[in-house]
Amino acid sequence: MKKFIAMLMTLCLALGCFACAGAEDEKTYTVGIIQLVQHTALDAATKGFRDALTEKLGDRVVFDEQNASGDTAACATIANGFVSAGVDLIMANATAALQAAVSATADIPILGTSISHYGTALDISDWKGYTELNVSGTSDLAPLDGQAAMIKELFPDAKKVGLLYCSAEANSAYQIGVIKGYLEELGFETEEYAFTDSNDVASMAQNATECDVIYIPTDNTAAAYTETIANVVLPAKTPVVAGEEGICAGCGVATLTISYYDLGYKTGEMAYDVLVNGADVSTMEIAFAPQFTKKYNAANCAELGITVPDDYEPIE
Repeated sequence: MKKFIAMLMTLCLALGCFACAGAEDEKTYTVGIIQLVQHTALDAATKGFRDALTEKLGDRVVFDEQNASGDTAACATIANGFVSAGVDLIMANATAALQAAVSATADIPILGTSISHYGTALDISDWKGYTELNVSGTSDLAPLDGQAAMIKELFPDAKKVGLLYCSAEANSAYQIGVIKGYLEELGFETEEYAFTDSNDVASMAQNATECDVIYIPTDNTAAAYTETIANVVLPAKTPVVAGEEGICAGCGVATLTISYYDLGYKTGEMAYDVLVNGADVSTMEIAFAPQFTKKYNAANCAELGITVPDDYEPIE
């Protein structure tokens, strides 16, 4: 009888474990997505993220995707809504979205994408490559020394480079601080032209046209107003080298860029690891784009009479 009872208990335990495993296999996850603003790069990152998770989880993942239309206050409202709804994970696309999500919760896992530098974005002074918070993600930072070298390659006779960016974006200020040093090492004079929001983009771009070349980092406000910038710099015949492809496609001539779709896809793979495999987001190292590509805007180059080397690819 004792043997029978022991066998019965073992069988029940096994069936219980099987049932739990089956339930875990059928679990549905809700993922909240905050995207700061609609533009080519961020749209591609969000699509890559969704595609990666959908390929792995199928209909077991439900997305609540919301766009803040460039309003940081809206980012906070969206993030707090996700916390109230009890989502399983938040994907924050761009720095302001990440900062809002971190302010909203210390418990729900957060993955960022299209963030240049997490230490700067989250005010972490002792940066280790991971946050030690409920946050990880992917960085869109291209090699800033490579972008400075691109300016030297394309415009060897230039003397002064204007640095055009939004001062309200911490990661933009970080990029400007870094590339400024590289440019000055290459012999360029630099001057900063910082706009605080969309209202003074045109006026600061106009001021920057006094320079031989303008550099714009991966800046969300600039990316949303490339037409405004183009309407200033192209008539002034002032070339723009951009930190990413979307800005270059709108108002630039060349960029050393990444695939934002691939970046978002990598973020989706990280999300699967957190949701399904129980990876610790606080010690998950920030991931970077696997490769960088020199690209040029054929129409703008033709308008400004710029010829690029053969190893540059046209932006499609």
